[in-house]
Amino acid sequence: MPELIKLVHQNSTIFIIVASLFGLVVGSFLNTVIHRLPIMMEMDLRDQCASLKHSENLPPHHSSKYNLITPRSTCPHCRKAISAWHNIPIISFLLLGGRCKECKASINWRYPAIEIISALLVSLVANKFGFSLNTLVVSIFALALLTLTFIDWDSQLLPDNITMPLLWLGLIFNLDEGFTDIHSAVIGAIAGYLILWSIYWLFNLISLKENMVYGDFKMLAAIGAWFGWAMLPTVILISSLVGSIISISLIFFAKKGRCSPIPYSLFLATGGIAALFWGNQLSHLYLSN
Repeated sequence: MPELIKLVHQNSTIFIIVASLFGLVVGSFLNTVIHRLPIMMEMDLRDQCASLKHSENLPPHHSSKYNLITPRSTCPHCRKAISAWHNIPIISFLLLGGRCKECKASINWRYPAIEIISALLVSLVANKFGFSLNTLVVSIFALALLTLTFIDWDSQLLPDNITMPLLWLGLIFNLDEGFTDIHSAVIGAIAGYLILWSIYWLFNLISLKENMVYGDFKMLAAIGAWFGWAMLPTVILISSLVGSIISISLIFFAKKGRCSPIPYSLFLATGGIAALFWGNQLSHLYLSN
């Protein structure tokens, strides 16, 4: 084992390949998180409501254990348990021809897509930071943004279980000046939250439709905690540009209505990932103009 670790440490190509495989495995788990965490939040909310004084008339929720581990994953169509051999990232999807082994129903393309995106993100982080603890920590940041985006897309929720630890992890990472100094990181967290909070209430005051929720404020606060206040204008600019392009494309090509909700977390995540890999270059380009 020490020899293997030494080989991975000395050979950057092998390290990136190993990191990509790790990303695939984590991506498979993220599919479970994206599906189950909103359900767990709903169940927890019902438990809290049921504990209130006048909650006797609330219907009880299903009492069986449900978390990120239990029960085993099942096909959403036939409800048959998925064996471990049929849950191998990408490979199982290809071998099964994109269909459930039992009922032959199509497997959602999103499952392998999220696995591939996860592997790509981790490999890019590994290439940027090399064999170091930073690669692990920054990979958590990138994969958390991916998870938040898909949860928001499905349920219009941005769980505090992810956004708040992500914010604190950014502050901890910058204690040793990971991306910026801790002073800039703290101001970035505060400014990130207040910028979107102010826009939200401004839109409310002038009676315009807004498409943000408090989870978006916390998400930008987390990004500010990672990269500092000076990076926020670049992140917001990229988010706005990507949001405009995607919104216009959906209206004209996918025939989406102008009032159809599009999760703002998608645009924030894009800005956060851009800041991660090309932040300094984009900031210099932005300031030079």
